[in-house]
Amino acid sequence: MRKIMSLLVASGLLLGCASEAPDPAASFTVPLFSSAAPNANPNSDGGNFGTPLSAAEEVMPAGVVNTSLARGSAIFQLNAAGDTLTYKLIVANIDNVFMAHIHRAAPGVNGPIVVWLYPSTAPTPGPVGQGRIDGVIAEGTITAANLVGPLAGHPFSDLLTALRSGNAYVNAHTNDGIAPANTGPGDFPGGEERGQIEQRGH
Repeated sequence: MRKIMSLLVASGLLLGCASEAPDPAASFTVPLFSSAAPNANPNSDGGNFGTPLSAAEEVMPAGVVNTSLARGSAIFQLNAAGDTLTYKLIVANIDNVFMAHIHRAAPGVNGPIVVWLYPSTAPTPGPVGQGRIDGVIAEGTITAANLVGPLAGHPFSDLLTALRSGNAYVNAHTNDGIAPANTGPGDFPGGEERGQIEQRGH
C-alpha cells in the first residue's frame, strides 16, 4: 500500500504541474518504493533506485544551450531475487519526447544506451513531433533480455553494478521532427533532461 501511495503522490504532483505555469525553481524528489516483502536472496542487495530529471544535468553539444524547464523522475525497484527491475518514468513540462533510456556513464559524461525505457523496453523510438506529454509515460520491467549496447548478452548483475556505482543515468530525448536539430526545448534529440541514478535504500 505504501508503494502505491508513493506512486500516486508522485504522479499527482507532476500532473498538477502540467496544468499550472512552470516554476523553474521547483525541485522534484524521487519517491521511494517500500519493499513488499523481505529480500529472500542473501546474494541480492535489493532495493530502490531513482533520480530526478532536469536540463541542468544534460551534457549538450558544443554551442548548444539547453534552456528547458522540463522536470521528471525515474523510479526503479529491484525484486527479491535480484534479477528484475520494475520502473516508472514520469515527466512534466516537456514536448516531443520520442525516446528515453538508461545510459552507462559517469556524471558529466555522455555514454551508450544500455536499456530502453520509452516508449517501452523494446529498442524502437516513438513518433517525433507529438507535442506535450506529462505524467507517467512509461512503466514496465527490465530483465537481462532487455540489455542493449555494451551490456547486450551480459548478466543482469552488470547493470546493477553500473547503477550502484553511480555510473548510469536516465535521459529523455526530444525531437520536433523539423530540421535542423537542437533548436530549443522540445527539440534536443541528444537529450533534454537527465538524472544520474542513485541507490535510495533497500
